[in-house]
Amino acid sequence: MGLAKLWKYSGGLLSNLAAVVHHQHKQHFVFSCFQSPSPSQSRRPISWTCICGFMLFALGLISLFTGHVASNVEWYSQRIVKRNWFYKMDGSHRASIDIWKSRYSSFYYGCSERGPHFTERGPHFSSAVRERFSNGYLLIATSGGLNQQRTGITDAVVVARILNATLVVPELDHHSFWKDESDFSNIFDVGWFISYLAKDVTIVKRVPEKVMMSMEKPPYTMRVPRKSEPEYYLEQVLPILLRRRVLQLTKFDYRLASDLDEELQKLRCRVNYHALRFTKPIRNLGQKLVFRMRKMEKRFIAVHLRFEPDMLAFSGCYYGGGDKERYELGEIRKRWATLPVSIAYAHYAVYLGFLELQFYCQACELNTSLHCQFFLSTVTAWELSPDEERTRGKCPLTPHEVGLMLRALGFNNDTYLYVASGEIYGGEKTLQPLRELFPNFYTKEILAGEELQPFLPYSSRLAAIDYIVCDESDVFATNNNGNMAKILAGRRRYMGHKRTIRPNAKRLSALFMARDKMDWATFSRKVKSCQRGFLGEPEENRPGRGDFHEFPSTCICKKPFNLSNFTSKENKYQISRRNPTVSESRYRYLSNSSNLEQRSSQKFSEGSLRDRHGSLIDEIDPDNPLSD
Repeated sequence: MGLAKLWKYSGGLLSNLAAVVHHQHKQHFVFSCFQSPSPSQSRRPISWTCICGFMLFALGLISLFTGHVASNVEWYSQRIVKRNWFYKMDGSHRASIDIWKSRYSSFYYGCSERGPHFTERGPHFSSAVRERFSNGYLLIATSGGLNQQRTGITDAVVVARILNATLVVPELDHHSFWKDESDFSNIFDVGWFISYLAKDVTIVKRVPEKVMMSMEKPPYTMRVPRKSEPEYYLEQVLPILLRRRVLQLTKFDYRLASDLDEELQKLRCRVNYHALRFTKPIRNLGQKLVFRMRKMEKRFIAVHLRFEPDMLAFSGCYYGGGDKERYELGEIRKRWATLPVSIAYAHYAVYLGFLELQFYCQACELNTSLHCQFFLSTVTAWELSPDEERTRGKCPLTPHEVGLMLRALGFNNDTYLYVASGEIYGGEKTLQPLRELFPNFYTKEILAGEELQPFLPYSSRLAAIDYIVCDESDVFATNNNGNMAKILAGRRRYMGHKRTIRPNAKRLSALFMARDKMDWATFSRKVKSCQRGFLGEPEENRPGRGDFHEFPSTCICKKPFNLSNFTSKENKYQISRRNPTVSESRYRYLSNSSNLEQRSSQKFSEGSLRDRHGSLIDEIDPDNPLSD
């Protein structure tokens, strides 16, 4: 309606203007599209070309504006959202941010306790159904890597609760890209898992033999759609479970909706942040590495780098490696039967809504009909270039870009870095720029040495060790938005809003491409500006934002407001930001494991570690990481 009125009024204005010009200059052709007819002339129809041109121009302006807003909605939300009282008191949204710790994290705490059995409205969250009274046994086959399987296990417990079923300890994925043969008991503490959730869901290690013997048919197997609502499980899955008594759900990852009832969300938190505890050998080694980092420096950054060849191949991005990189990543793509012939075909398949696109395209190559030629030309036009993917924020940051981001945020070159990663594409050559920016560069291989040998054949156990160190670090940063980044971001929010930096890749990509055209001070200021809202501040955690595993808003509570406490804490924050001592750190990270050999830390020599792995490099300009 607004566009019609705009067209009406603009048309009238232009008509009057045309009449004046016609009267003064006698040029009938100047505004023939909009000119009002004179009495002596027949009414000339308005040109549809002019109408369509004007409407397309207006539509283009509207699309340009709305597209910009939609693509940056998360960034704008940080500025439009209503801020909490303590942000308004001191204007901290305009002040500099402490890069090591949020000044308001102490006003929040994780809260996932079970609700009362009865409320004013009646029964609310009852105890778990006993095995013999349950609706059947639920078998779960997870999918993907360690953290993707972790989300599946978490949701499996909630689904068992919804179905009033007895959950069998989930089966881990042995056939994915990682080819890890570890079972649940090799990674997680099974006894703790079962006992901690005993009040919520009945969990058994296996289906009783007498139940299996009494079954006429093997367990029914099915796969539910992704992000299914609880109603789907009650309407489609429960009848099968009641009829067959034993049901297996396969490829169980992200098969439950993100938005659930409050008590079910809290159950998710109890599973993810409390029940899923790693086995003692994994915990012991992970805590040793944390202590060794703390012994060298009181606080450190953990960086999770997803820069493996398979990950880069799947992303469709280009990182400047020339024909060699294109060939190698192209060969990796061919290993996946489920991956389309090209990334362009995948995008177009989503657009058309069917999966047989590549076969249709292959058939079209032998068909010279006009329809097929048009189809193939359309597919080619839809192909997304690596540069377009990067500008859309779909490409993970390179190790060099991660280093530049951290230095621009204010971390000095003497900061200690723990890098959690798998196989880095390009090896040491790719990591060298990051090492030069942060010479105190450590990995689990460097810190653990021979102690890591028993874990080397198992990628999931190695990922679990990295998970522990990243979780306990003072600052956690990542170059991607994958499963581990999301899971750890949610956990660190739940555990006290520890500083968590996730890159605003869409806005950073433009800065990285133009960094040679600006000085370091300008670059640093722009990075700090675009990273506001991506630093793990409490105000970022809002109901309904993102995936629940990354933003567990239901499980985070505010402490009661006390002005005197706020003032004292603020003064303490301003006067002294005391870091934990070595003895305090040692107690904190070793107290959770009663049988940990504490003498191992005494045998570890800080000096020898520095001599072997901590050699410093001289910089031409220590204040400018861009200098060579």
